[in-house]
Amino acid sequence: MRRRATEGGFGAMTTMGAWKTRASSGISFGVVLREAFRKLSPRILWFNPVMFVVEIGFLVTCVLAFSASGRATRDYDGLVAAVLFITLLFATSAEAYAEGRGRAQADSLRRLRGTSRARLIPSGGRPEEAVSVDSRVLRRGARVRVDAGDTIPGDGVVLEGTGSVDESAITGESAAVLKGGGDAVTGGTVLLSNQLVVAITVDPGESFLDRMIRLVEGAKRQKTPNETALTALLAVLTLILVLVVATLVPIARYFGPHPTEAATMVALLVCLIPTTIGALLSVIGIAGMNRVAAVNVMAKSGRAVEVAGDVDTLILDKTGTITTGNRVATEFLCLPGVSQDDIAWAAWASSLADSTPEGRSVVRLAERILAGRVLLPPEGDPVPFSARTRMSGIDLKDGHRIRKGALAAIGALVPDAPALMDEVGEAVAREGATPLAVAVDDEVLGVIRLSDVVKTDLRRRLSAFRAMGIRTIMATGDNRITAAVIAQQAGVDDYVAEATPEDKIALIRREQRSGRLVAMTGDGTNDAPALAQADVGLVMDSGTMAAKEAGNMIDLDSDPTKLLDVIMIGKQLLITRGALTTFSIANDVAKYFAILPAMFASVPTLRVLSALNIMHLTTPHGAILSALLFNAFIIPALIPFATRGVPYRAESAQRMLVRNVFNWGVVGIVAPFAGIFAIDRILGLFGLG
Repeated sequence: MRRRATEGGFGAMTTMGAWKTRASSGISFGVVLREAFRKLSPRILWFNPVMFVVEIGFLVTCVLAFSASGRATRDYDGLVAAVLFITLLFATSAEAYAEGRGRAQADSLRRLRGTSRARLIPSGGRPEEAVSVDSRVLRRGARVRVDAGDTIPGDGVVLEGTGSVDESAITGESAAVLKGGGDAVTGGTVLLSNQLVVAITVDPGESFLDRMIRLVEGAKRQKTPNETALTALLAVLTLILVLVVATLVPIARYFGPHPTEAATMVALLVCLIPTTIGALLSVIGIAGMNRVAAVNVMAKSGRAVEVAGDVDTLILDKTGTITTGNRVATEFLCLPGVSQDDIAWAAWASSLADSTPEGRSVVRLAERILAGRVLLPPEGDPVPFSARTRMSGIDLKDGHRIRKGALAAIGALVPDAPALMDEVGEAVAREGATPLAVAVDDEVLGVIRLSDVVKTDLRRRLSAFRAMGIRTIMATGDNRITAAVIAQQAGVDDYVAEATPEDKIALIRREQRSGRLVAMTGDGTNDAPALAQADVGLVMDSGTMAAKEAGNMIDLDSDPTKLLDVIMIGKQLLITRGALTTFSIANDVAKYFAILPAMFASVPTLRVLSALNIMHLTTPHGAILSALLFNAFIIPALIPFATRGVPYRAESAQRMLVRNVFNWGVVGIVAPFAGIFAIDRILGLFGLG
C-alpha cells in the first residue's frame, strides 16, 4: 500500500510539472532551427507528400530564377522561390519544435536519473557491511542499503525498514509517501527519513525512468493508422491537383496565345494543395501525446491516444473510480444469538490474511470493539483473499473454519445459511453500502457494513460522455443490489455485478464484437488479461508489472478517474485534426480568386475571368505573391491551435462534425480573403505588387 506521510516540512524537490516546464523553456531556438534545416532533406520530406511537392516546386523556381534572361522575370521567380522556402522552413520548424519538446523532456528525465552511488550489501551480508558502488552496476536481485537523504539507486521492493520517500520527481505530488516492507520504490526518488533495505527488481536500462524516457521520446513515433490514412488521402489529392495544374496551360493556349510562366504554375499548385494540414499533421499527433503527459499519463504510443478519442464504451471499476475508494468497515450487524464480541473476533481472525484496504479496515474496526481483550493471532492455515473466491479466512488447528466474504460466496459455502443473512445484506445494499458475511463452520454470525460514497463531480462528467455517445458500464464485485444503487447514484448506463476477472474479459469481448472500442482501467495482475484485451488500457503506476505490461497507458498519479481525462484529450486530438484539415481545404477557395484571374489576364478570350478578382488585387504578380505569402504565414499562425488543441464541447459526433465544419470552414474561407488583400496592399507599398 502507498501511504501519504503526514509529517510536515517535506518540500517537493522536483515536480513533474517542473521538468515539463524546464523542458518547454529549455528548447533552444538554434536547436529547433538546425533541426528544421535538417528536415529539409528530400529523404525526410519524402514521407510528407504535400511538403515534398512544395520542395520540388522550390527547386524548380530556383533553377528558373538563375536561368532567367530578364531582370523582372528573375526577380519574380526569385521571390516565388523565397516564399516557397519560407513555407518549407515554417513546416519543418513546427515539427522540429514539437519533437524538441519531447527531447527536452527526455533530457530532463536523464538529468533526474543521473548517476549516483549505491550501498551494495554483499551476498549473505548484513546492511552495515554495505560497500559503495556505482548505481549503474546494480542488477536484478541485488540488495542495497538506503539511508536518509540518499537517492534510491534503482527500482525495487523494500525488504526491511520503514521510511518516508519523496516521489515528487516522478508523480509531481509534494507529500512524501510512507514505504515499508513489501512496498515498491522507484529509482531516482529520495528517502527522507530512517533506513531501508531494498531488493533491486530491474536490470540496467529497464527502470521506470528508463521506460519514461523511451515513452517521452515517442515524438519520434510511427504514424497512427488515422494519420497514415489522412497522409495517403492528402497524397492522392496532391497528385490530382498536379494533373489539374499541368492541364491548365494547354487549355489556356486553346483559347489563344498564352505566355506561360512556370513560376506562376508552381505557385498555383502550391496554393491549391493542402499545405497547411500537410505541415501541421505530425505536430497535432505529437502535441496530443504531450497533452496526455501533462496530466501525468504516459502513453506507450500515439495510437493509444488516438484510439481514446474513438472510444465507444467505457468500463469503470466501482471502488476508487466511481466511489471515493475509501470503502471501510463501519458496523458489525449480528444475527440473533450472536454477540458483538463474537462477530468482531471472527471478522478479525478471518481478515488477517486479507491485505486489501477493506480487509485492513475490518481488522481496525474489530480491534476497536475488542479493545479490552488481548488479541493473539490464531494458529492455523490462513486463506488469503482473492478476486476469484471473494473470501478470506483461516482454517484453525482445532478443525474450525472461519470465513469472511461476499454474501453469495458465504451462501455457497454454508449450505443452510439463514434467510435473515440475505435480508440484512439487502437492507445494507439498498443504502449503497457493501455487505460482507462472517461465518464460523456452518454458522453465519452476521454482516459487515462497508461504506463508500460516489465522487461528487462524476455524474456530470458521465453525462458529458453520454452526450458524446459514449456508453459507460460499471463493473464491480459487489452484489446486484449494491451495484444497482451505486449505478443509479453515479448515472452510469449499465452495470455488471459480482464481476470476476473472467467476466470483465467477456464484457470487453462482447462490446468489441458489436463493433465498439473499449477503454478500462486496472492495476492488479488479475486485471492484466482484460487490460490487454481492451483497446485502451490505463494502468495505475501503483499496479503490478504484469498490469503495466498489458496496458498501453500508465497513470503516474494512480488515479482511476484519469481515464476520463485521457478520453477527452483523445477527442480533442481528433477534433483538432479534423478542424485544421477543414480549414486547410477551405482556405484554398480564396486563393482561387487571387491566382486564376492573374494567370489568364494575358489571354484576351479569358479576360472575363477578371470578374473573379473580387479582392481588386493590384497586379497579377502581386496577387500570386500575396496568396503564396498567406499560404506560408498561416502555418506558424495555426501552431498554437495544433499544439494546444482547438476548443470543443461534449456533444454527439454528428453535431461536433457539423459545428467544426461550419466554424473552421467559414473561417477558412473568410480569413484568406482578408489576409491576401492586406498582404497585397503591403506589397504595393514596397513596389512589389
